[in-house]
Amino acid sequence: MRFAIVTAYPPSKVTLTEYAYYLVKHFRMQHRVEELILLCDKTAGEKDLDFTEDGCKITVKECWRFNDYGNLFSITNAIRSTKPDAVLYNLQFMKFGDKKVPAALGLLLPFITKVSGVPTVSLLHNIMETVDLKDAGFTNNRLLAAIYNFIGSTLTRFVLASDEVAVTISMYVKTLKAKYKKDNIKLIPHGTFELPPQPNYTLPKGPKQVMAFGKFGTYKKVEVMIEAVEQIRKRTQEDIEIVIAGTDSPNTPGYLAAVAKKYEHVPQLRFTGYVPEEDVQRIFQESAVAVFPYTSTTGSSGVLHQAGSYGKAVVLPDLGDLGILVREEGYTGEFFEADNSDSLANAIEKILVNDAYRVELGQTNYQAATSLPMSKITSMYLDLFEAIAKRRGKIRKEKIEEKTEKILA
Repeated sequence: MRFAIVTAYPPSKVTLTEYAYYLVKHFRMQHRVEELILLCDKTAGEKDLDFTEDGCKITVKECWRFNDYGNLFSITNAIRSTKPDAVLYNLQFMKFGDKKVPAALGLLLPFITKVSGVPTVSLLHNIMETVDLKDAGFTNNRLLAAIYNFIGSTLTRFVLASDEVAVTISMYVKTLKAKYKKDNIKLIPHGTFELPPQPNYTLPKGPKQVMAFGKFGTYKKVEVMIEAVEQIRKRTQEDIEIVIAGTDSPNTPGYLAAVAKKYEHVPQLRFTGYVPEEDVQRIFQESAVAVFPYTSTTGSSGVLHQAGSYGKAVVLPDLGDLGILVREEGYTGEFFEADNSDSLANAIEKILVNDAYRVELGQTNYQAATSLPMSKITSMYLDLFEAIAKRRGKIRKEKIEEKTEKILA
């Protein structure tokens, strides 16, 4: 099979690049793939394709830019010129831009690809029906929220025009099927990026690191975590370092700089900035606990899967998608009330003062992570493509037989 993936890809800073990296890494090792065509965004640096494992040929075609109004045409032309057997779209609603028009135009692509005759699968990481538009940084105006939801529903219909749509949480399947009356929606779990050997649960010498990882400022707010650790410091003898690993969300530029200024009096508070792929493992391994200071959720959490793969204890709110994901995939952790520093302090403290409990949580999360490796996830996508091809072949055969019968008659 020669198939194409439309996605942002490292060193791009556009959303879902890390997920794309691991999709590509594991698709190329599947024996059913002859060539992988990467239809990705344009970047100044070279694409990160330094894989050591044997795999198929990868053809890179940079054909779009974030917030470019011409992406609809450039990606369509790239598909026509490369002629893949099938196309996979790695999507969320702000994939092609944080401006309304280019973001919307990009989401028309699955429909265009499908009607042009190319088997099309769209991986949709979030759905508008479960996004809190205020927390996600879109709007807190009710009228605008209603308009956004209408536009979101319209664009969802275009994505659902794909041959198949994959989502990572079972609730998304139920929600989309109930609202849009479509049967081409499948659950394919997020999967775990890497499967390191059984982790060493011993912490490095020095302060215990309480770490949050991601893009911050919208529904991920680190103030509550900083204030929670300050409470723990006052009532225990624990030596704690607060680590904020990541960058601002595109919707909240300057957020982390403002937080750093506000809490400049807080000792042992470290902002790492952007974390390159080669440093992600170290950031997780050095931490005692990974904290999810979320006020809402917008899809399956890649950070949770990463934490699990490195055997980390986690502290998280029991919110929507995140709570469902934890229960469905077998993860565990200490839960806290969202945006409540007292509740968060209690949850973090339970782990920091009880080393056996920290290790127990980490071991459970590692077991959950290893049950869904990306090799299994990519194989599920190839099964989906083959099912589409068989279905299309059957329809084509039936049409030919029908035409033949009419001619003979």
